[in-house]
This record gives sequence, C-alpha cells and structure tokens, in this order.
Amino acid sequence: MNSIVDDIKALLRALVWYSKSKVKYFAHNFEGLKDFVKDALMQGRGAHQKKFWHGSMVGLASIGILTSGVFGGQSLISSSFPGIGGPDPRFTEAFEPFPNGPVVMGSTDLLTNVSEKPRSETIEYKVENGDTLSSIAAKFNISSDTIKWANDLTGDIIKPGQKLKILPVTGVSYIVKTGDTLESVAKKNSAQQQAIVDFPFNDVPDDFSLKAGQLLIIPDGAPSETKLKPKPQPQYLAQGPGSPAFTAPGGGIFIWPAGGTLTQYFSWYHPGIDVANRSVPGIAASDGGTVIVAGWPDSVGYGNRVVIDHGNGYTSLYAHLSNIYVSVGQTVSRGQLIGQMGSTGRSTGIHLHLEIRYKGVALNPLAILK
Repeated sequence: MNSIVDDIKALLRALVWYSKSKVKYFAHNFEGLKDFVKDALMQGRGAHQKKFWHGSMVGLASIGILTSGVFGGQSLISSSFPGIGGPDPRFTEAFEPFPNGPVVMGSTDLLTNVSEKPRSETIEYKVENGDTLSSIAAKFNISSDTIKWANDLTGDIIKPGQKLKILPVTGVSYIVKTGDTLESVAKKNSAQQQAIVDFPFNDVPDDFSLKAGQLLIIPDGAPSETKLKPKPQPQYLAQGPGSPAFTAPGGGIFIWPAGGTLTQYFSWYHPGIDVANRSVPGIAASDGGTVIVAGWPDSVGYGNRVVIDHGNGYTSLYAHLSNIYVSVGQTVSRGQLIGQMGSTGRSTGIHLHLEIRYKGVALNPLAILK
C-alpha cells in the first residue's frame, strides 16, 4: 500500500517539475516568438488586407461572445469606451443598429434574427417553410431586389429547400473584366465609386486599379439593365459665417457643414455621411468646440481633416479637405468656416466625409443635423 502512495507522490512531483519546465521554456522563448511574428507582419504589411479584416472581425466577434456579461455585465462597446452608460437621450435614434454589423444600441426583442457581425462574402441560405422574399431580406438587412438580382429571380415566388445567394449588403456583386476601371464599374452598376472603395472587404488599392477576375461588392448598386427609380437627392445648405456664433463648448445642436448632394449614407462600414459638391464650397463647423486635429497627420485615408472636440462628449470629423483654415487648439464657433471641400486621401471625387461621435461611438449624422 505504501509503495502505491509513494508512486503517486513521485508521479505528482514529476508532473509539477514538468509543468514548471514548460512554463520556463515558454517564458524564455516568448520574446523571440514575438519578434518573429512582428518581423513577418512588417514584411507583409499591406499584402494581407483581406486576411486582416477577416481575422479582425472573427476576433472581435469571439471576444464579444466570450466576455459578454462577464465583467459586471458590460457590453463590448461599453468596455471599449469607458463611461458610456447609454446614448444621449436627445439623439437616441442615432444609435441605430448597423445593418449586418455589431449592434451599438439595439432592440431587446429576442425574436429578431440579425447578423451578429459584418459579412465579407456572399453566403448561401436554404429557404425554410414560411419564408418569403421580404422576410429573408429583413433577416439579413438587405433589399428584396438584392436577393432577386443575385439569384436571377424574376418574381417573388420562392419555395422551401431552394438555395439563395445572400450578399453582405444591399447592392450587387460584380466580377471585374479586362479594361474595367473603378469609374466604369460604378457607372455600369448605377453606384458611387466612393462606396465601392469604402466597402472594407473590396481589395481596392490606393491607386484604385482593378484586376480582371476580381470580385467586388457594389453597395447600393444595381445591374446595368435595371431601370432604377432615382433616389431623392436632398440639397442641404450649411449656415455660413453669418450665422449666430456659439463658442465652445458646443451646445449639442449640429448644423449642416456644407451644401451639396448626399452621396453615401451611414452604415456599419461607413461611420458617417458623404456630401458632394463640384463647386468646392467652404466647410462650416457643425457646432462650437476646440480643434484637436487639423491636417494630415498620418497615412489614413481621411486625407486632410479637421476634428473638433465639442466639450460635451461629442466630436465631429470633416475629411478629404482641400484647404484647412484652423489650427490645433483653436476655439471655433458653430457655423465658422474651418476648411474647404476637396478630394484628399482615399477619395474618388470632391466631397466631404462627416462623422459625429459621442464618447467614441459613431452616430448617424442624419438623425442629428438640423
């Protein structure tokens, strides 16, 4: 009996020694492994854009699932942006769920079936009993026409067991042909060039060149033979320098910064709106505040930009400017000209990209601007 006990003790001691040796080995080699990974990533930077996006999205989704409710019931968003207990009650409608993306402030209806993370590719869906074209479209936050176009459907009739291609966003997919350019692809598919560039899973380099055989997702596009009803294009005029001056901090009332045509809307992959105007107008501060960024401080596709801290949890960003009229640390008033519309950075034409954030969370500007 004693020999068995002694054998067990010896086995346990051996296991402890083995575990300690492995920990020491891992600690000793960790720095070398880290340097190896770092060097590999640096050498391949820019060549793995799509893999990076795929991995990032899967990683974010995994972290959200694994940590949901663990740390005092905090959500992924609230833990990423400390101090956010909920949306500003004045702009509750601005915290709308991103289609096909993470819900920032969403419904508590447990029966609502929405995609938990952005999708990069077309998936296959098997029609179930009770499904209709419109219910499937609602389930994936895309239009019914998108499903029709992807599956060559001429009507709304579908049947159980039928397999349908489901695009990640409303629009069409397109395979690039020899001689295609970004401009020609956008024209063929009744879409905006900037929307194609901004879709994060389209592998479009900074020179906007395309490769034959490349698959593109065309947000809000339509097949070339389709006659689309033109979307209403409202003209918005920002108040100019003669408007009432309100000094920082901002009062929480945001005005339109420029007049022009609304060319791209707020979505999970586009955290703002685009306003285009070929006359290259001046850009006004949507609200009073302090300038915290003015220029092109990095290689990010925003190009020349101005960021204003409104002193109340809100910030606004004005991107792709051709000229900047303010400097960091300067106090500006609502309606004051801060720059000029342009096409710097990752831009396909003259326009303003506007973002409004509350404690770091992107809001839909259309729900806020007056």
